[in-house]
Amino acid sequence: MSCVDKGFSPYISLLISGLTVVFDQVIKWQTQQSIAYGDSISLTPFFNWVHTWNTGAAFGLLSNGGGWQRYFFIGVALLMSVALTRLIFNKVSKRDGISYGLILGGAVGNLIDRLFRGYVVDSLHLGWQTWQLPVFNIADIAITLGVILLLLSNLQVSMIPNLPGSK
Repeated sequence: MSCVDKGFSPYISLLISGLTVVFDQVIKWQTQQSIAYGDSISLTPFFNWVHTWNTGAAFGLLSNGGGWQRYFFIGVALLMSVALTRLIFNKVSKRDGISYGLILGGAVGNLIDRLFRGYVVDSLHLGWQTWQLPVFNIADIAITLGVILLLLSNLQVSMIPNLPGSK
């Protein structure tokens, strides 16, 4: 774990998480109100606002599981949320606290969908000609950014050599 930034409040991580959930849910609500399921609005040559549902995991993994996967992913999200909340309340660096807040917010955003809709609403699609990314949402972006920040934080710490006389 990286160095502790004294004075970094776990409540900042929870605020980041909460804002992520709100932003994610507002975009999902707006998508469901504005675009019929399966439709797409081209905003730029490489970015579309679409309305799709994902009953599986990332990239639609296990989406044809017959329904059991909804409860499995709800359980995983609940366990991850508890673990991340506990981590947030440990003394962590600012970077790790931000990372945990983003990941927690994304997990809760998608958890809300699974609990109340039975699927995750995805609405953001990037692609250019034959190159296409899977459709995603704000929660997915937050989780991805949080994981990248966490990896960079841990890589940075592990790449710093031990100085003579340090433990």
